[in-house]
Amino acid sequence: MPPPKTRQLITAVDIGSWKISALIAAINDAGEMEVLGTGQRESRGVRRGFIADMERTELAVRETVEQAERVAGSNIEDVWVGFSGGNLVSDIVSVERELGGFRVERDDIEELMVIGRDSIDPGGKVILHAQPACFVINGTEGVKRPEGMHADRLGVDIHVVLADGAPLANMELCVRGAYLNVNGIVAAPMATGMACLSEEERELGVALVELGAGVTNVSVYAGGMLLGMQSIPMGASDITDDIASAFGIRRSQAERVKCFYGSALQNPRDFREMIEIVPNVAEGERSDGGRITRAALVAVICERLNQIMVKVGEALTQLGFTTPAGRQVVLTGGGAEMKGIADYAQGALGRTVRIGRPRGLLALPEAHSGPAFATLVGLALYGHARPLDLRQMEGVAGSSGAQATPMGWWRRLVSVVKANY
Repeated sequence: MPPPKTRQLITAVDIGSWKISALIAAINDAGEMEVLGTGQRESRGVRRGFIADMERTELAVRETVEQAERVAGSNIEDVWVGFSGGNLVSDIVSVERELGGFRVERDDIEELMVIGRDSIDPGGKVILHAQPACFVINGTEGVKRPEGMHADRLGVDIHVVLADGAPLANMELCVRGAYLNVNGIVAAPMATGMACLSEEERELGVALVELGAGVTNVSVYAGGMLLGMQSIPMGASDITDDIASAFGIRRSQAERVKCFYGSALQNPRDFREMIEIVPNVAEGERSDGGRITRAALVAVICERLNQIMVKVGEALTQLGFTTPAGRQVVLTGGGAEMKGIADYAQGALGRTVRIGRPRGLLALPEAHSGPAFATLVGLALYGHARPLDLRQMEGVAGSSGAQATPMGWWRRLVSVVKANY
């Protein structure tokens, strides 16, 4: 009998401020990604997207991956990790060279990539991504495959994402401490965009707002590429804290009340609907519980949501997302699961808003098909696609990872360019 085929496994780990989740997928015979197992644990030791307690984070990552391994019936070693910390910086580096009207050959593209590689200045930060977004021929942007076209000038726009080195190093240490190898650390907005946005949306122009637990990431796409991003140090966990503080209850109970009864929209019936709560009394004291109106709960939620949406609107303006035609906002993340949040955001931002749910994977469990798991699915899609990244080239200052052999990076780049262009 012929030996059984070895399936290619792709594992994603999303380390968030509220939860840590893992997903194991395999490539089936049709070339599609199929989910084999998932895992989830409460995030312990992560604050605002940054590692605050390495020991507790290591343990949570290990338990999460082990749970996914049991469901999948497979042991994994390599993972793709998402990073949602608030120190991400996005930029577009544009380079150009003269061709004198000749046809664009593969060697011209390769040389342009080298010029682009040498043009990246990380400024003391770590290069998280350096990916060719689109080519420019004679000033015409948006060219995907320039090979064979005549050009006086050939250029390329390279999307670069930079981050501080220490938070990335801490995250990698936590994952390696869980006996896992890190294939790569991916900026959460890039992974989420792969899971939630269509190619047409990225071309026309769209803003992606990830309402996470501790951080709200705002990113803007246009012309098929990510143009910029900003992070706001507020999220859904702040709403939970506000509820706990306003009504004197524990955080765990506040989260439950928010999930079961919370809404972003006021309703006249909310003044008549009562919610039973158990106040957080001191030891030795007694409490017979309490009741609040749903209207009071919604008021607390909307107060914090208003603060977040004001910051989101300011970020969109700073990122140049001001043209009303053909622009919409996609809201995702755990906070996007709140009832009425899309209508609230649409009124607050004055733009069309839809909830972004992950897609692109087969057999995705229903519990993991909501916006809270968009980044996790996007990490798996990123690991499967493995976009061309100039960090793999020798000599890029600020890049991390093992050094390639003197000509190994060149052979890899040539093979990737041939496959993509």
